Amino acid sequence: MVLDPENLYEVDSDVPDLTGAVLLHHFDGFMDAGAAGKLLVEHILGSYEHRVIARFDVDQLIDYRSRRPGMIYATDHFEPQPAPELVVNLVFDAAGFPFLLMSGPEPDFRWEAFIAAVQQLVDRWQVGTTVGFHGIPMRLPHTRPLGVTAHATRRELVEGHQPFFSRVEVPGNVAAMLEVRLGEHGHDAIGFAAHVPHYLAQSTHPAAALVLLDTVTRTTGLALPSDVLRETARRAGAELQRQVAESEEVSEVVAALERQYDAFTGSERQEQSLLLEEEEIPSADELGAEFEKFLAEQGPQ
Repeated sequence: MVLDPENLYEVDSDVPDLTGAVLLHHFDGFMDAGAAGKLLVEHILGSYEHRVIARFDVDQLIDYRSRRPGMIYATDHFEPQPAPELVVNLVFDAAGFPFLLMSGPEPDFRWEAFIAAVQQLVDRWQVGTTVGFHGIPMRLPHTRPLGVTAHATRRELVEGHQPFFSRVEVPGNVAAMLEVRLGEHGHDAIGFAAHVPHYLAQSTHPAAALVLLDTVTRTTGLALPSDVLRETARRAGAELQRQVAESEEVSEVVAALERQYDAFTGSERQEQSLLLEEEEIPSADELGAEFEKFLAEQGPQ
């Protein structure tokens, strides 16, 4: 029996005209180096007026045993905990313009049915463009500008973005499949992946979220001021620099990455990848382990 996509969600009947609106989306569970996508979602929901207008039935989509939700046991009882939610929020930007933000856990089951459900909502609301975002680990130092890998259903949608890969196999994920399926049905869909220093992949890196925010606003025209996130990124960057300066060994490996990055950006060989080594420097695993050990020793700030 084929599952009817309409059985996967409930929609608020009180929704304004959204013709041409932008639908942003980010799913927890797939790769999100530096928590870049998660931080951007939190920034948007924490900064702008919003309300839920569509809610997906996560009981049909989530494998609780593969990622068990946390529960708090207190003396003699379990405290109530919020259930996971996969929702679409109606958000109003700084100019009062409406847009949509879909966020929550990436479905474990029924990907095609879920994507078909999203397509129904896109058609129902006459969404103009969908934009996904997350972070990916790259071999680069935190002292250099962060880049963005862009992809879309039409090349014209990502003009001006320099490709960093020609062809590479990556794990499948709902966001990528949604982009493909929307393109097959004639919808415009874009995805952005912020480049995060691989040794910070497991940490929160506000600078990566800031890059995503700036890229999204330039692409969509949404009025999403970045002052708050920019200040958060500045403070986090200053603290990281302080910690690095306290370790001569870590400073040396950062310097080696800086030399590699500068050689890459100054090279005329466009096919070269930052993922390839140009000189003998510590491997990604070695550098990542060194940084994780060092930052863990600093304790909470």
